[in-house]
Amino acid sequence: MNQDYIVPNSWSIIEEGFDAERVRSSESLFSIGNGAMGQRANFEEFYSGHTFQGSYIAGVYYPDKTKVGWWKNGYPEYFAKVLNAPNWIGINVLINGEALDLAKCEVRNFKRELNMQEGWYNRSFEATLQNGAEVKVNVTRFLSLVQDELGVIKYEVTPLNRSAQITFEPYVDSGVKNMDANWEETFWEALGAEYGSNEGFVTARTFKTHFTATTFMHNSILLNGTDVQVLPGDAEKTDKKVSLSYTIEANINDTAAIVKFGGYTVSTNHAEAELINAAKANIASAKAKGYDALLEEQKQAWAGIWEMADITIEGDVKAQQGIRFNIFQLNQTYLGKDPRLNIGPKGFTGEKYGGSTYWDTEAYCIPFYMATKDQQVARNLLTYRHNQLGRAIENAGKLGFTNGAALYPMVTMNGEECHNEWEITFEEIHRNGAIAFAIYNYYRFTGDYSYIPEKGLEVLIGIARFWHQRATFSSHKNKYMILGVTGPNEYENNINNNFYTNYIAKWCIDYAVAQIARVKDEFTADHERIMGITSLDAAEVRQWQKVADNMYLPYSDEFGVYLQQDGFLDKELIPVSQLDRANRPINQKWSWDRILRSPYIKQADVLQGFYFFEDHFSKAQLEKHFDFYEPLTVHESSLSPCVHSIQAATLGRMEQAYTFYLRTSRLDLDDYNKEVEEGLHITSMAGTWMSIVEGFGGMRVKNDTLHFEPRIPEQWQGYSFKINFRNQVLKVSVHPGETRFSLEGGRQLKVVVNGKEVTVQPNELVTV
Repeated sequence: MNQDYIVPNSWSIIEEGFDAERVRSSESLFSIGNGAMGQRANFEEFYSGHTFQGSYIAGVYYPDKTKVGWWKNGYPEYFAKVLNAPNWIGINVLINGEALDLAKCEVRNFKRELNMQEGWYNRSFEATLQNGAEVKVNVTRFLSLVQDELGVIKYEVTPLNRSAQITFEPYVDSGVKNMDANWEETFWEALGAEYGSNEGFVTARTFKTHFTATTFMHNSILLNGTDVQVLPGDAEKTDKKVSLSYTIEANINDTAAIVKFGGYTVSTNHAEAELINAAKANIASAKAKGYDALLEEQKQAWAGIWEMADITIEGDVKAQQGIRFNIFQLNQTYLGKDPRLNIGPKGFTGEKYGGSTYWDTEAYCIPFYMATKDQQVARNLLTYRHNQLGRAIENAGKLGFTNGAALYPMVTMNGEECHNEWEITFEEIHRNGAIAFAIYNYYRFTGDYSYIPEKGLEVLIGIARFWHQRATFSSHKNKYMILGVTGPNEYENNINNNFYTNYIAKWCIDYAVAQIARVKDEFTADHERIMGITSLDAAEVRQWQKVADNMYLPYSDEFGVYLQQDGFLDKELIPVSQLDRANRPINQKWSWDRILRSPYIKQADVLQGFYFFEDHFSKAQLEKHFDFYEPLTVHESSLSPCVHSIQAATLGRMEQAYTFYLRTSRLDLDDYNKEVEEGLHITSMAGTWMSIVEGFGGMRVKNDTLHFEPRIPEQWQGYSFKINFRNQVLKVSVHPGETRFSLEGGRQLKVVVNGKEVTVQPNELVTV
């Protein structure tokens, strides 16, 4: 059974009723972020129950040294960890001297709401403490999109059965640990603390990487909505922590509140000596605006995002809630403002995957950001990889590759490989293909070729050199092979000739050769510059081409399908439908040895190739491969259902496409994989967007033109989305039997709908 406690609502994530067993799952689901920082939905007040405390600062990490029993050449030196950052949200609350702790109270009318339309998180409840005091609590929190070093909390307490002395103890604390710390170690070195009138600052530096952060707070006290001057009581100060104390008397039904401004100023954005001054500037700006104006500013900023990014679904609240949750979390994680940053698979919601950059960005996220934001955002993501080309060449060098061959890391913070599992680091080399494909995909969608002569071609050359050297010539088959790999299906390690890897390697070489020729013809100065930097000559390019032209692709004549890898048919091909439910998910129930011997596929592998290179295969081929591989797929990667949803829709199998869509859009809300307490699956959320736009909407870009083949699940009355295509915003609304197009922009746009050309004029509605 999947979890089912989130109340269906088109614009909010809502939980009703307090259940200690759900706390960690909800801490993930109600996470908030603003692209620069984020945090799990931990309680502000002390909680003695099970909790996973997590606040995170974008780009701040720790290189945890790799520790293995037997070192192998090429092992990454470290595994990068996103760090639990110092706590700024903490507010201990005492009622008549007794701590408010939900693990020790009788709790009623508990409700949480994450309002996605306006970008705030609220929690409310009534509690009876052990001393008999009854209180009503209402807490609102948000991380400012406009002032992205600032977070805001309003914490209100109302006595219900007797007047009460209410004490608020707001604090900032750098004495934090990671949930996943290997040896219970701490990652922050305290540099000092200070406090003044209603303010507190703690400054700490990460060990090894030496990121320095000042965590700050400013507090004001209100009674029934009016500011009251309450002098802080005794302050507590250590090197790691500043805690202030405010006590106020409140009669029955009076509301005492604290408004806390807090957040981080970091050495990546400010001189170290200026961190406290920068924090004070944030506080001054927040005080000048005030709580209400800051909240209004937040609502307006989110309205601007939704104006472009929203997808509406009529007649299916759970599907609507799912897609908005996915779009909301993607925007909380990455807004494209800072080209130094990227998109971690858990975003700001947990520590798994280290908060690092994976191939997910290029394969899944770039289409979402290209279509819902200015194209510069996607260009920044491509530039991120160009900036790390030197490190990719170093990574390949550690594995014995030469001459500028580049192997992009599977996992990285700064361009260095930092994944500590050998079958991933050494073998899951298909990630190189996604980097090249993203360059092609960006040009295909935006029409901006300038990126390739300026930056992209150097990346393509490094990647082509890698594939040329990684291939092995088999005199037995008179073909080039790629041996000892792990494909996208991570449930097979150290196999030979993974179809997807071989196919994308061949494609990368062909694409690089074509771009070298085009840049030579059209951008002579860039061509000469790049040939000088790379020392590339025509003889080397001919050697590459020989590999591409003679790449081995495993194929079964018996089944008429490309084989996932050479030995795939040696397995017992028992479909997933015959697996006992008690064995699922197999990654939590089976030994790794058993998984590797099984035919079960974690995520789209051969079908990932059919998704990327759809135009290379006929629909009949897609159908044959889908029917062969999908029944063997357990979809235990978050990246799997979206690709299968798109392909099922392409094949007109709408019921299957809809089921996969629900699985990808509600993966976390319904906790399909029984792991949401570890954090959300951020990068796969972009796949949810693709399953509507590319799957149901059938959107493709062919020959500089948008094509659509709209379909609609029978569970829906209609749906709509917007696409920013080459600086023109096209709105697409699909209903049974008709599709409407409208255009914002100054010039007409030609689109192709079900094979027929349609001209859409600005500010006119066209119905097909």
